[in-house]
Amino acid sequence: MKIGVIGTGQFAGSFIRLWQLHPDVTSIVVTDLLPERAEETNTKFGIDGTVPSAEDMLASDVDAVAVMTQRWTHGELVINALKAGKHVYSAVPMAVSAEEIAEIIKLVEQTGLIYMMGETSYYNPAVVWARDKIAAGEFGRVFYGEGDYVHDMDNGFYSAYQFSGGENWKATASYPPMLYPTHAVGGVLGAWPTYATSVSCIGIVDDRGDGVFDREVSMFDNDYSNMSALFHLADGGVMRTNEFRRVGHPGRVHESRFRFYGTEGVMEQTSTGASWSDRKEIEDISELFYTREYQAERHADLAGLDPELLHSFSSGMAKAHDRSRLPKEFEGAPNGHEGSHHFLADDFVKAVTKKTQPPINAWVAARFTLPGVAAFASARQDGARIEVPDHGPGPDVDLAAFR
Repeated sequence: MKIGVIGTGQFAGSFIRLWQLHPDVTSIVVTDLLPERAEETNTKFGIDGTVPSAEDMLASDVDAVAVMTQRWTHGELVINALKAGKHVYSAVPMAVSAEEIAEIIKLVEQTGLIYMMGETSYYNPAVVWARDKIAAGEFGRVFYGEGDYVHDMDNGFYSAYQFSGGENWKATASYPPMLYPTHAVGGVLGAWPTYATSVSCIGIVDDRGDGVFDREVSMFDNDYSNMSALFHLADGGVMRTNEFRRVGHPGRVHESRFRFYGTEGVMEQTSTGASWSDRKEIEDISELFYTREYQAERHADLAGLDPELLHSFSSGMAKAHDRSRLPKEFEGAPNGHEGSHHFLADDFVKAVTKKTQPPINAWVAARFTLPGVAAFASARQDGARIEVPDHGPGPDVDLAAFR
């Protein structure tokens, strides 16, 4: 397959490198609103050239596009790509409105094309471990789950928004936390096979006074820097999600953390470790979730990245991961987001080449994203409980195709 990458910012290189190594990818081309950035990426990675614009990319002979642009632009680009007959890999979130998400699902249904959202928490080692335990019934009935995405603005987000937003970066740095919910929601629902039906959310108005979360400056009319939501789930359970951007927490370890409570067992992950318990004892399982950092020289592609973000873009695998299903060419290659990049890159190629829906397909992506869209609306209504739209489970996924 041939892949066209739209957007060559700080994140794109991590996946360009992996797709270069994949035996089923024959060509990679890139485009960016800043032509010089696209040319720099082409030179750095030695790929197959640049394309003048996203429109030109969609008119080209690539089989698929990877949308790696700013988070509020994904929906429109994905819709245009599907209409142009391209398979799509999209960075998170799926979109920022319920209407865009509904349109994406409709187009996937009509065209039969592959859409995949690259949610890293689906392959977070704690989520992988919990998914297997829940499927095996070892939790009993899961009735409560928690997912947090704890990422302080000072831990690399200022520089990231400045890199992507230029002189007007403060207008976009106010991006509402609940419109970027998938690291937290996707981790819980990626292990627990249910979905959100309603939500009540509280937004905490920012008081730093640095002009970032200022509604008069914000292109999103947003002044919430921290948000907390409580969801009712379809199976009668409860999920709580926190999205924090002003929090006294280092960014180096477990910025996404998860906890699952069942009638027969409990898994609790914190910033410093994790445990599995039943009625008789508590077992420390922290070692299963630790990822091992690769050597810095293996991450030359990340030169210039804020050091506070390196922990996300650079990681090894955990004991909870089964890497036996991955291409041998990925062995020793740079990885990131707690070992998830290798699995996500491979999932997309397998889905397109095998013509089968990936684990994080359009319907799953909607269930990871729509809870946050509804939560933001709830917060704007002082925590009113509102319904979360749902588009159903989608087609069955042939998980054997991804092994």
